[in-house]
Amino acid sequence: MAEDHNEKTAVIRGFFNRCPNCGEGRILQGYLAVIPECESCGLEFKRYPAADGPAFFTMTIMLLLLIPLLGYTWVVFRPSPLMLLAIVSGATALITMVLLRFVKSAFIGYLWAHNEQDRGA
Repeated sequence: MAEDHNEKTAVIRGFFNRCPNCGEGRILQGYLAVIPECESCGLEFKRYPAADGPAFFTMTIMLLLLIPLLGYTWVVFRPSPLMLLAIVSGATALITMVLLRFVKSAFIGYLWAHNEQDRGA
């Protein structure tokens, strides 16, 4: 029988780079490197491969934010098309890089809550 994991708690803990099991240890080291196991409870994070999921969700969130960002920048500042491209490109890159770290650790928390482990080939 599988353990009962609270999905909401696991995702919130993961979002803040905390172990979904105990809430004490970290998931990520540096920018995006996954720590092999939790230093507090010993949960093995390598068993929950995030793969391309975090990148997909980060791009989806960022593209939904891009639409009002483009409109707001165009209406309020009325920049030239090249300046609009520079502003939006910079903002998109910055927000995507910040968001990716949060989404990746939350995604690992989600995988843990649903017991989606790498079962091997």
